[in-house]
Amino acid sequence: MHWIHLTEDEQIKQIIARSQDKPQVIFKHSTRCSISSVALSRLQKADQPSDIDFYFLDLIAYRHLSNKVAEVFHVHHESPQVLVVRNGECVYDESHMGISMDEIMEQAKAA
Repeated sequence: MHWIHLTEDEQIKQIIARSQDKPQVIFKHSTRCSISSVALSRLQKADQPSDIDFYFLDLIAYRHLSNKVAEVFHVHHESPQVLVVRNGECVYDESHMGISMDEIMEQAKAA
């Protein structure tokens, strides 16, 4: 799995801009949560579609970015959490054991 590490505020603007051309996925991971580790493992074992960018946000190290993501995309903070961004907006978010690559792909492809 190829992750783009989300470590700077400016990257949120890039995600919004890039989402005009192809879906962007943000995975918010807590290194202190066993459920987050399970969700991460499930994503890493799945086939990654080449037409979607996947961002990895360590919300312990970058809590301010996690808060910014919640604010910008109008979602309630969860951990772990996945967001699908298309056309500048979060069109899907899921948390905990609801996170699955199949659902991410379905939501990313939805019109």
